[in-house]
Amino acid sequence: MSDAGADLRQAAARKGSLGQTFRAVAWSFFGVRRARDQEDDVARLNPVHVIVAGVVSAAVFVAALVFLVKWVVVSGVAG
Repeated sequence: MSDAGADLRQAAARKGSLGQTFRAVAWSFFGVRRARDQEDDVARLNPVHVIVAGVVSAAVFVAALVFLVKWVVVSGVAG
């Protein structure tokens, strides 16, 4: 079990930039990514940062959809 703990500490110590992290999350939303780029992301990015970026991106996406639906309904475009 100590190997797993060491691997987790090593992964959490990675220093990926904020831009790289959000770019990787954005590509994952589309579901397309080159294998080479995915391998680079796995090697460079901090998994904690990826999780936080994913939650933030999902919240922004949902908020944008809610705003869009409210705007369509209020503007009368829907019918």
